[in-house]
Amino acid sequence: MLIAVIAGCEIGFWIVLAAGLAARYPLRLRRTGAALLLCVPLLDVVLLAATVIDLRGGATAGTGHGLAAAYLGYSVAFGHSMVRWADERFAHRFAGGPPPSGKPKYGVARVRYEWRDFGKATLATAIACALLLAMIALVGDADRTEALTAWLGRLGVVLAIWSIWPISTTLWPPKPKSPDTTPAEHAHPR
Repeated sequence: MLIAVIAGCEIGFWIVLAAGLAARYPLRLRRTGAALLLCVPLLDVVLLAATVIDLRGGATAGTGHGLAAAYLGYSVAFGHSMVRWADERFAHRFAGGPPPSGKPKYGVARVRYEWRDFGKATLATAIACALLLAMIALVGDADRTEALTAWLGRLGVVLAIWSIWPISTTLWPPKPKSPDTTPAEHAHPR
């Protein structure tokens, strides 16, 4: 059941976000749009409450509980930037705003971008791990929370894999291709 709640919260996130941005831009109802956008974090509260209620009701922690903690961590850490990403696109499309900037492609700006994203992933992992530890403490039974302990390691693996991008971008920052080179110049000699 908890997986269904997680799916419902994810679907709800996009519905509430779209409704808030539609009210804000095409319908020009700025206050209504702002109120709807402020409701986006309430979906996280619903998921947190459902998770706690399920565990307090005697459920053995499973994949859904660990996934709920991960979802909440990433939602808190990346939610604002996702809303800003969608807002830029709606403003451009419906309100004559500037074109969305997108992520930098080259150099120091790209390195900073990758490390900033990694910082958000680190924050997401810290929040998710704190929630997992809180759930473990809440239940107080190692047999019922074994699955949550396993999630701590999974989140660490995800963060370790994520670190590949900022590290590799730092060591080998992407550079624009020189306009005067041709594909033949890049061919391997035989």
